[in-house]
Amino acid sequence: MHVFLDLMWFFKTRKKHYTIGILLLISVSFIGLFPPRIIGRFVDHVQHHTLTAQFVWLSVVSIGLMAPAMYVLRYYWRVLLFGSAIELSTTLRLRLFQHLSKMSPTFYQKHRVGDLMAHATNDIQAVESTATDGILTLVDSISTGLLVIATMAVTIDWKLTIAALLPMPIMAYTTSRYGNILHRRFEVAQAAFSDLNDKVHESVNGVRAIKAFGQEDNDIASFSALSQDVVQKNMAVARIDALFDPTIQVIVGASFFLAFAVGAVFVVHHQLTLGDLTSFSIYLGQLIWPMLAFGFLFNIVERGRASHDRVQAILSIAPDIVDPPHALHHVESGDLTYQIQRFVYPGSHDAALLDVQFTLKPGQTLGVVGKTGSGKTTLLRLLLREFDVDDGDIFIGEHTIYGVTLDEVRRHIAYVPQDHFLFSASVADNIAFGRFGATRDEIESVAKLASVHDDILGFPQGYDTLVGERGVTLSGGQKQRISIARALLLDTDILMLDDCLSAVDARTEAAILAGIKSRGGRQTTLIATHRLSAVEHADLILVLQGGRISERGTHSELMAKRGWYATMYEHQQLEAMVEQGGAV
Repeated sequence: MHVFLDLMWFFKTRKKHYTIGILLLISVSFIGLFPPRIIGRFVDHVQHHTLTAQFVWLSVVSIGLMAPAMYVLRYYWRVLLFGSAIELSTTLRLRLFQHLSKMSPTFYQKHRVGDLMAHATNDIQAVESTATDGILTLVDSISTGLLVIATMAVTIDWKLTIAALLPMPIMAYTTSRYGNILHRRFEVAQAAFSDLNDKVHESVNGVRAIKAFGQEDNDIASFSALSQDVVQKNMAVARIDALFDPTIQVIVGASFFLAFAVGAVFVVHHQLTLGDLTSFSIYLGQLIWPMLAFGFLFNIVERGRASHDRVQAILSIAPDIVDPPHALHHVESGDLTYQIQRFVYPGSHDAALLDVQFTLKPGQTLGVVGKTGSGKTTLLRLLLREFDVDDGDIFIGEHTIYGVTLDEVRRHIAYVPQDHFLFSASVADNIAFGRFGATRDEIESVAKLASVHDDILGFPQGYDTLVGERGVTLSGGQKQRISIARALLLDTDILMLDDCLSAVDARTEAAILAGIKSRGGRQTTLIATHRLSAVEHADLILVLQGGRISERGTHSELMAKRGWYATMYEHQQLEAMVEQGGAV
């Protein structure tokens, strides 16, 4: 029952609802004690030929009044208890979602999306069931059981009650054993479901690659194997689950046998009336539900405890990136300064960046170039505080970004990543993602700057065209340009373009860069790219090799040095000339 203590924080917030609901539930159990006694007295009157019309009508009216009263009470306790449990699942999902939104990329490298989705669906559903069916069965089994047993012992015969309850310790022992086994097997089954969930997510996202490589059959076979694994592990749970009812039915049967055997002897020896034995048998029938509920309770609680532990394990992981104490909530823009001595990714021993230092004035442009894996993207992501630097610092104006809230740092930045994520919404909504109140004119204006306006007009519904999940209906170049338009709409102090022009031709690239510059040169721009033509105009170009700055300067200065930059630039220019010649 430890899970109830873990959920006590929620029960306290809904104390009124649970208190009234439980009282109504107990009231239903209490009212249910009267009909068996009425029926028992009816049997005695029939046996002794003393039945009167007045007693019959009084009995009918009494039971007739109890029925609607129990109906109303049952309705309201269900509304109170089940409604509260829905609030619990909503609260937990929101808490989990908020927690996931604070986690760094390191967290998502360690935890699969399918597993996290399983936490937010199946696991929270199991916890919700604990707060509804668990509370219901706990209170109902105890209240009904104790009231019925007390009534049987006090108003009929305590010796007969003890005889009927002799099998109860066996039930307590067996259901406890089943519950422990169920807990372990349910954890394994939930983990298997997470694997299946992750497989579906991966296959849907990678459907183009699967089809391109002709791996549909292998992917289906892999999914089938995981599905069978889920079936087997859930069957292991079901086998234990299936033991509860037969075990309890056997114990209930044993209780009835003892009740009738001992009760018949008492009736023969005139220690009990036939009406009392009838009432006792009805009360014993009312005990069937508490007995079944007791086993059902172990089932629910063990499932809920396993799922609650899984959710809590995620919630207990502290975010890597947090606001420092007394963090500033507002800073003015100014020079952008990097003073990084050394940066190492969590879990790695090799430095991703070493001795990277530079300063950009407001409105200047930085070009970051180099081979794949040289540290270009890392340099940009550090400004977003996706990771924190232990040896070094980054300043916006006079303030270190580690002394400012995350929200304030990111308010100054618009970022276009390599992986252009679009939502299942219209083109206009995707562009306005960072500014939901943007007008259509503002949206179209930045679309023109990003050289995607004409493309959008060619879509079936123009700006109202749904792009499909992750922008599946768009080309790579269109997704890149819509992502750029989204960033431009934010109109921030700093714009970061992370190799986001790779899918457009040189002419479109030039048009986009010209559009960005046409905004008045008030926006500091950082461009990481493999295509050196994208940074020809930059005020400062950094060439990274192995995380270090191997060359720095303007385009003309770097060309004069005749180093890696000059060699690569001439090589790319030659490639461009060949491509243009081939197109003629």
